[in-house]
Amino acid sequence: MNGFFGRILKIDLTRQQFNIEPVADAVFTELLGGKGLASKLLFDLNPPGVDPMAPENHLIFSTGPVTASSIWGSSRYGVFTKSPQTGCYAESYAGGKVPEAMDSAGFDAIVLAGRCDTPTVLAIFCDRVEFHEAGDLWGMETYGAEDAVKERFARNDAGFNRPGAVVIGPAAENGVRFSVIKNDHWRCAGRTGVGSVMGAKQVKGILFQGDRRRPLHDPAAVRRLAKELSVESRENPGVKAYKSMGTSQMVKIMNTANAFPTGYWEKGTCDHWEKIGADALHGRCEVRPNACAKCFMACGRMTTITQGRHAGLKIEGPEYETIYAFGGLCMVDSIEEIAYLNDICDRLGMDTITAGNLCAFAMEARRLRKIDDDINPGDVDAIAGLLAKIARKEGIGAILAEGIRHAAKAWDLEDVAVHVKGMEPAGYDPRSLKGMGLAYATSDRGACHLRSTFYKPELAGMIDRDQIEGKAEMFLDFEDRLTIFDTLILCRFYRDLYPWELLEEMIHSATGLDADKATLSAKAAAISTLVRRFNLREGVTAEDDRLPRGLHRPLADSGKTITEAQLQQMVGDYYRLRGWDEAGVPLA
Repeated sequence: MNGFFGRILKIDLTRQQFNIEPVADAVFTELLGGKGLASKLLFDLNPPGVDPMAPENHLIFSTGPVTASSIWGSSRYGVFTKSPQTGCYAESYAGGKVPEAMDSAGFDAIVLAGRCDTPTVLAIFCDRVEFHEAGDLWGMETYGAEDAVKERFARNDAGFNRPGAVVIGPAAENGVRFSVIKNDHWRCAGRTGVGSVMGAKQVKGILFQGDRRRPLHDPAAVRRLAKELSVESRENPGVKAYKSMGTSQMVKIMNTANAFPTGYWEKGTCDHWEKIGADALHGRCEVRPNACAKCFMACGRMTTITQGRHAGLKIEGPEYETIYAFGGLCMVDSIEEIAYLNDICDRLGMDTITAGNLCAFAMEARRLRKIDDDINPGDVDAIAGLLAKIARKEGIGAILAEGIRHAAKAWDLEDVAVHVKGMEPAGYDPRSLKGMGLAYATSDRGACHLRSTFYKPELAGMIDRDQIEGKAEMFLDFEDRLTIFDTLILCRFYRDLYPWELLEEMIHSATGLDADKATLSAKAAAISTLVRRFNLREGVTAEDDRLPRGLHRPLADSGKTITEAQLQQMVGDYYRLRGWDEAGVPLA
């Protein structure tokens, strides 16, 4: 079928063997690629109840039917597994330039099973997989590891395009449960601990290289769609805002909305927000926009620190979620220091959202006299030290490395810990943006803001922030459309530029499939139900589709709250609209 290679690469790490299997067109017709294909593979291949760190847990990489085409926002890949952080479905996505190298190997999905006997780097080409001993790379930080993998294992002969590599850092090697997979130095598949699974398999890195191109149904139509979008978006206010300020602009927006998590989820505004927002970043540092391949938005901030003790530090970022986690929750009042903490997480290979949340949780534990470690709000050196302890699993770092649920139980703070299904929320407080409460509660991977990005319609006034009745209906439409994004693996920041109509045109031009809104909505619903079945099989129940008690307490500054009754009404409406029963079990 056009738009797909029709090939899956399955790698047995234990035996150091591989085989290439065909994919029936019917699978693509039903579920498309990306998340749809990978979710089916995960459901079919994973043993029910498997330990996420066991060799039998599969790690799946996937690109989509428009990857490496001229479609804007298409240079992304997805990673799918059972999460060691939550114990349920895991998906994580990353951009940069590596996705196109991954796609050039010519597979719709790459499936890793088993465990290497020793640290290993995989080199994946169009027709084979090479297994390289990599003991001397084990322990190396991510930047150097990625450079070494490409330098050592890439091919320079004819028929091989520019290589790309993904790697893990020391945190994943040591079994930290919220470790990331890194590429292009600063890009990462960040949430749910996909890097931890790669580390458990003793795979330090994977090189991708080839010369394959996806066959498109109507290449001219794909090019025309991309050209028209580029012209139409030149004066788009959202595009201009992302290119000029990146996601750091959200610091001001969220503080104005009283939804910027501050302290340990205590307040919705931060007194020092002007010191850590977009103006501070661009005014105090040397910043230039940086884009993934096939992107005119360039939301990335290539930042060089020009003053203070970190002068000369270069990093892409910090982006909004890192700023909220360390600047809001941990109360760090300097953008340069937040960039420093961001760099530590990047080098060690840890998710900054969870890392910042856990550091703030440790501060709260100290305040409540549950621990006696000297970790206080705003103390950058103590935070940096704690991050290193987490990566090495030393002292309280060993407790936090197991995740928020483990730490909360160890310190008798389960009523205080803020998470859903073991994953901490992003920087959008649901007491001020109630639709985000529904988003966090029902997300299949834990407290996720990207499953629906529902903060957008609430901030934009498309629906009242405090509205409960009817909110699930709009939420479902956003979630379904963005599920289709994930079958194509498109960047979330193109959500306003790709309404249903353009997705219909894009899919037909790439694959030849008829793709009206009703058809695509049905595909999205089928994928959501498939993932729900996976989670139910792994022990998720309706009781897990809830917010923690900490998010039902009123915000200290505004008094805003979301009640359990309000959340239950929205979740019940969501179940009904999905065609699930009162326990969240699919009826069909």
